[in-house]
Amino acid sequence: MIRGPEQHLGAQLQAPMHLAGVHVQGQDPLSASMLAAAPPQEQKQMPGERLFPLIQNMQPTLAGKITGMLLELDNSELLHMLESPESLHSKVDEAVAVLQDQCAQEAVAYMH
Repeated sequence: MIRGPEQHLGAQLQAPMHLAGVHVQGQDPLSASMLAAAPPQEQKQMPGERLFPLIQNMQPTLAGKITGMLLELDNSELLHMLESPESLHSKVDEAVAVLQDQCAQEAVAYMH
């Protein structure tokens, strides 16, 4: 098992490791209290910066659009996605399905 600086940071903060959730290398885990303390203009930017690289690993060409779609969700849902890889994958799959449906509808409209 490789031990990195994030484990030392987690130990210093005395936060249980399961709360770290989906860890983006080089970024501290985002908590509800951190988000609540942020200025309003940063309350979507902070989770967006953490979600984008994770989404980019799953859907490189659609990452920006999917991140934008997900940022429309409530902050509590965004935090849940950062803590739960399963939740993030599910929401990304939903967003891809919506985008594919939208693309198909536009193609049909263009043909008529």
